Amino acid sequence: MPGIGLIKRRLETESQAIALATSHILKEFESATNINTLETKYDTDSGDWYVALGWQGDSKKAIIQMDSILGTVTSTKEL
Repeated sequence: MPGIGLIKRRLETESQAIALATSHILKEFESATNINTLETKYDTDSGDWYVALGWQGDSKKAIIQMDSILGTVTSTKEL
């Protein structure tokens, strides 16, 4: 079995992470419209993507944490 460093990540690019985060927000908050990407960050130590999104004129915001290897959302923090 290959080590963790040899496993191919499912979320390799920023655009893939943004697409997953946007999809998650659309499912979680059905009334979300005009979703904007506010900031993205990749944590090299943990292998997690963090994407901050705003919608409805940026009056609602959330930070979505995703595991880049599993390609799943691990937490959502609404601000």
